[in-house]
Amino acid sequence: MAKRKIVQLITTLLYNGNLSGFVKGEIWQNQPKSVCVPGLNCYSCPGALGACPIGSFQATMAGTALKIPFYVLGLITLFGILLGRLICGWMCPFGLVQELLYKIPTPKISKSDFTRKLTSLKYVIGIVFVILLPIYYCLANGVGSPAFCKFICPAGTLEAGIPLAIGNEYVRNTIGLMFGWKALVLAVVVITSIVMYRPFCRFICPLGAFYGFFNKISFFGVKVDALKCTDCKQCIRTCKMDVKCVGDKECINCGECAKTCKFGAISIGKK
Repeated sequence: MAKRKIVQLITTLLYNGNLSGFVKGEIWQNQPKSVCVPGLNCYSCPGALGACPIGSFQATMAGTALKIPFYVLGLITLFGILLGRLICGWMCPFGLVQELLYKIPTPKISKSDFTRKLTSLKYVIGIVFVILLPIYYCLANGVGSPAFCKFICPAGTLEAGIPLAIGNEYVRNTIGLMFGWKALVLAVVVITSIVMYRPFCRFICPLGAFYGFFNKISFFGVKVDALKCTDCKQCIRTCKMDVKCVGDKECINCGECAKTCKFGAISIGKK
């Protein structure tokens, strides 16, 4: 959908409006930066004007004392209730990157029963790297660690690590093994994204996993008119995500299924 691509591009620019930061190789740190944006967008990106929900959640837990990040939980719960995973389909810069990579003409790996089972991995990653490891580091060392951002997040490497390394000499001089590991993770995600649709969103992203719980109750998203639906399953067969039904927790509310429905039973908007 051309409209969706335009919204994705506009969202990316709104999240990262500090364009001079890319030139200077510096992180914008003014007060509004403490406000979380809905999608996954690294706080340390030189252009970022807001904070990443996952990064903010971990930053609170990575202090010298364990704290429940009520502000972040409340905000992303509000985002989830309003939009669910529509945020993933329309308002996530790294989702857009993966979709553009998938357009590269190569043989593709289609979804299957195996990929559907693999979607559970993102819940495990969320529990272990976003919650348990920061708590463990805090209890063991007196200070926590943003484990997901530190060890996994390829969006942070692409949006922050690489631009800062290019534009900031100090950052270049401090590059070590961890940067190499994160670059490897990013390379794997990039290569996989060329042959498989949005693998990070489907198998890794803890923010998408969280928003998925709200898909059925969110105010906006994809909806099915039961009176028009013939249960032909064409929408499910066409969808590149690992959905079992339109609007389930794996659905990113992109609306592509609406184009395939011959009966006009699917639409996107207020539910």
